[in-house]
Amino acid sequence: MTENYSYKKQIWQRLKKNKLAFAGLCVIALAFFVAIFGYYLAPDNSSNADLQTVEIQAKKPGYSQLFLKLPIDKTVKESFFHKLLYGSTPRYQYLPISGYKIGGDNIFINKYVDEDTSILQRYNINYLTHHQPGLIQQNIITKKYWLGTDTFGRDILSRLIIGTRVSLAVGLIAVLISLTLGILLGALAGYYRGWIDETIMWLVNVTWSIPTLLLVFAITLALGKGFWQIFIAVGITLWVSVARLVRGQVLALTQMEYVQAAKALGYRDARIILKHILPNILGPLMVIAAGNFATAIIIEAGLSFLGIGVQPPQPSWGLMIKENYNFIITHNPMLALIPGIAIMILVLAFNLLGNGLRDAVDVKTD
Repeated sequence: MTENYSYKKQIWQRLKKNKLAFAGLCVIALAFFVAIFGYYLAPDNSSNADLQTVEIQAKKPGYSQLFLKLPIDKTVKESFFHKLLYGSTPRYQYLPISGYKIGGDNIFINKYVDEDTSILQRYNINYLTHHQPGLIQQNIITKKYWLGTDTFGRDILSRLIIGTRVSLAVGLIAVLISLTLGILLGALAGYYRGWIDETIMWLVNVTWSIPTLLLVFAITLALGKGFWQIFIAVGITLWVSVARLVRGQVLALTQMEYVQAAKALGYRDARIILKHILPNILGPLMVIAAGNFATAIIIEAGLSFLGIGVQPPQPSWGLMIKENYNFIITHNPMLALIPGIAIMILVLAFNLLGNGLRDAVDVKTD
């Protein structure tokens, strides 16, 4: 136990010395924090950050807009965990305005239509403030869209934050599926050899010969479009690399003296694999898991961009690019570039962490 703890501590110390790998780890930790508490961090905390204001569509980063808050006649009690998972039910309708004037019991507003057009409207102050006219100024707010708005007038920053949850969830579940299948089949092939090895490696080679995206398309079309289908489709396509790695490692370790001694003592095969072999290949497994995580994020973004991944209105970085890519050649390219940059940063972080783990678990680098 002490030696195992010391080995893990050495890996951690080597990883911390690698500045790029440690920076990647910090980015990943921040992304997980944002994914978990996204609805408490996003300016638009409605479900899926789907609060639409079509009058202010495709605005550039830093855009500010004046709004009149119109109360919605419904009261919903939401727990902390409900808001954490699903967001909040909107309690106000936000009406974009270009100006207002208070007269008596009414407020006269210029409803914003576009930069050159507005419509004069009147609202009763008692209705807006629940018979507290002195609080009318609280119904006039200014929203700033730090990253602009999309084609439906939704806050890009909010959808980017909530979209982090999709990318990390797909990566995490896909990696768990690929590790489970890859470790199981790879360990069986490497330990028992013979016809079991030949059968599993035939399956690996057949799966490997099919282009990844083509296989994902086939699985997705068979299972249907949606969030959970992406988990399965991506996970099933990534297990082959894990199986090949585990098979090679197990083939080498079965020749080691401590494994031969365990066999001579009459230990069961399952115990030898789980207690003596797999713990010694955790290093390479962590490296390939980091790489598969990055691959899963890219595949999910590609599928969502093509329209067979995550479906609207659920936010996804790939779907955000699809919805706004037309603006790349027009007046506001940042609408599509921002989610693309987010994908690039997160994938780079996982690749840097994978390279750092590879160096950290390699004792020859000391």
